[in-house]
Amino acid sequence: MELKLYHDYYKNHIQDYELSEAQLAFTMHPKACIPLSEADGDRSSILALEDDELVSFFVLHRNDGVQPYSANRQAILLRAFSTDHREQGKGYAKRALAQLPQWIATHFTECNEIVLAVNLENIAAQGLYKACGFVDTGGRVMGRKGEQMIMSYAL
Repeated sequence: MELKLYHDYYKNHIQDYELSEAQLAFTMHPKACIPLSEADGDRSSILALEDDELVSFFVLHRNDGVQPYSANRQAILLRAFSTDHREQGKGYAKRALAQLPQWIATHFTECNEIVLAVNLENIAAQGLYKACGFVDTGGRVMGRKGEQMIMSYAL
């Protein structure tokens, strides 16, 4: 698996990416994330590729995007994490998250923490994040789809 910054070369990969209605209850489709990243230099759309096929996607958001979730100015926010629903259950999400700390250390050298917000109703995602080393900070915020748990991974 390889993590890559989004580039227009991958536009067809994004168009072919599929999320179920259940997934869309908790995350945004990459098609909606890419324009936000293009308009905001603090957001980076990241693709997790397996044999040049897009299997997972997420956005890394620095600076003001982190502030509702952490007071740490060196933190980076993981948001809009998803796996193509046809690829779920194959370990891709876990592999992408396992590579993420080193990838961030290489590409965002100023960062010393990864934070994320996960919906309290999304038990499966909470389990995944915990299995990958994220810890519940005890913080809670209201998101557009309900209360969210703040989780952290120290780099």
